[in-house]
Amino acid sequence: MTREEAKKFLEKYIKNKNLIKHSLAVEAVMRELAKYFQEDEEKWGLTGLLHDIDYEQTKDKPGEHSLIGAEILSEKGLDKEIVEAVKSHNEIHGIKPKTRMAKALFCADPLTGLIVAATLVLPSKRLKDLTVRSVLKRFKEPRFAAGANRDIIAQCKELLNLDLEKFIDISLKAMQKISQDLEL
Repeated sequence: MTREEAKKFLEKYIKNKNLIKHSLAVEAVMRELAKYFQEDEEKWGLTGLLHDIDYEQTKDKPGEHSLIGAEILSEKGLDKEIVEAVKSHNEIHGIKPKTRMAKALFCADPLTGLIVAATLVLPSKRLKDLTVRSVLKRFKEPRFAAGANRDIIAQCKELLNLDLEKFIDISLKAMQKISQDLEL
């Protein structure tokens, strides 16, 4: 599946503009992490782009989120590694991410939300004005963007062997590259 086919496929399932932007943000971070780890950027990017494909179907049933998405992607014939990464990114299931790609998705997903929230409180509301230092400061404020699970983000050290500052740096730069698409 090409990136364009994946984007059209995603838009068939997701209508909410902010969810599309979230998917684009996670895609960008996953591509940048793939580059950093010298992995397959296309595969990692598709994983990020499609990770929440079932979100609108399961928003009221969090226990089904990612399981249905994995099923949709499996039926579409996507790579088993992508399917497994999507399945394990929802911590509610207790499925431990096994591959580096799955671990990256697990940690990157909530970090993109924290980065967006930290951007929206800036006077300019522009990603280009956000710094790693500012994200780290917000990371330490548990009530700020409370939905961005800090425990999961912090697992970047254990799962990816990246310290938090480096993980945020890679992710922020990735999102800054697509700031126009994110309208930030």
